[in-house]
Amino acid sequence: MTTAPGVRAGHPPLLDFPFSWDGTKVPAEVEKLRADTPVRRVRTIAGDEAWLVSSYDLCAQVLKDDRFSLKDTSAPGVPRQYALTIPPEVVNNMGNITGAGLRRAVLKALNPKSPGLLEWLRTEAHHLVDRLLADGPTADLRGAFCEPYSAGMHCRILGIPQSEAAAFLRSLDIAFMNSPCPISGAQINWDRDIARMTALLDEPATHGLMGELAALRDDPDYAHLSDEMLATVGVTMFGAGVISTSGFLSMALVYLLTHPIARDLLRDRPDLIGPGVEELLRVNLSIGDALPRLALEDVRLGDVDIRRGELVLVLVEGANLDPGKFPDPHRFDVHRDNTADHLSFGGGAHYCPATALGRAHARIALEVLLDRLPDLALAVPPGQLVWRTGFMKRIPERLPVTW
Repeated sequence: MTTAPGVRAGHPPLLDFPFSWDGTKVPAEVEKLRADTPVRRVRTIAGDEAWLVSSYDLCAQVLKDDRFSLKDTSAPGVPRQYALTIPPEVVNNMGNITGAGLRRAVLKALNPKSPGLLEWLRTEAHHLVDRLLADGPTADLRGAFCEPYSAGMHCRILGIPQSEAAAFLRSLDIAFMNSPCPISGAQINWDRDIARMTALLDEPATHGLMGELAALRDDPDYAHLSDEMLATVGVTMFGAGVISTSGFLSMALVYLLTHPIARDLLRDRPDLIGPGVEELLRVNLSIGDALPRLALEDVRLGDVDIRRGELVLVLVEGANLDPGKFPDPHRFDVHRDNTADHLSFGGGAHYCPATALGRAHARIALEVLLDRLPDLALAVPPGQLVWRTGFMKRIPERLPVTW
């Protein structure tokens, strides 16, 4: 008997992945896969085959094992989740930053304890709520609060004028698409943004991280860095940072607005917002696809032999809602003693360097929103939320609210 195309002998037929773009509920496939086949063959958006890993222990193993590479997922000819929308050499961004000797400067910029940053975040959150109140309900909370709040924070970190936010934001809807084939607009936007960020290196008003990087051009120890390489740091930090922080904040608000007991708890007990953010990181569904790794050699993963050159996808929502790691995983519990073990920031060598900043960004936003808008609620039934498709993050196109 021959095996059908796309099916390895002894394995069930391929599943199409990702499963669902709806951010109000866990895809129905997740729990069954984790229980029955935690390492399962799937077909990606690009039409390639991959292994989807859905249990906590196996997901953590992949993220911590150097035999599974992020950098090599951009190599020519390897199986892909989707077509690249950035240059292949940019995929391993923090590795590139470290290799160029810029890690210290970047980590310094991402430190929420940098002078004045927390005060700026609080002031900006209040400013955005002032505008919401002035305009009156209803409002699109993603477009009127989450996105400008995140973009403004990244402009401040980079040390570029706040007026630049709109110019760099306009690229992100394309840059973070999941497409089966290359997107012409992605290259157009990338070239424009690199040129714009390069010009900002010469602006006297530029300070922050980009000002510090610009100053390195006079240091002979950094003669190997071109202006384009320095601009790439700024463009990628803005894009990845804004998409990640605004996406998580939008989805944290979706969760609270569809789980009023959790919303009321954090509103009435602002001292619990810190651990509440950690639990929201665990239960939120903002990571719309999975974290990709390429096997550099043959590896035994659970009951499956992964072959060198195969693509492995870490299903974060599968790990974070694994009852073997988090008992009663769908219960929002700010008193869990292991909530911070979630994998929403990745793990291993590619653990997100902006974890403290992301937590502070969300905590301050929720403190201000729940204090200033105590009756915050969805303005439409949850089933009427429109979800973006073909995107690296699950986000509602709009988050209509009233108060």
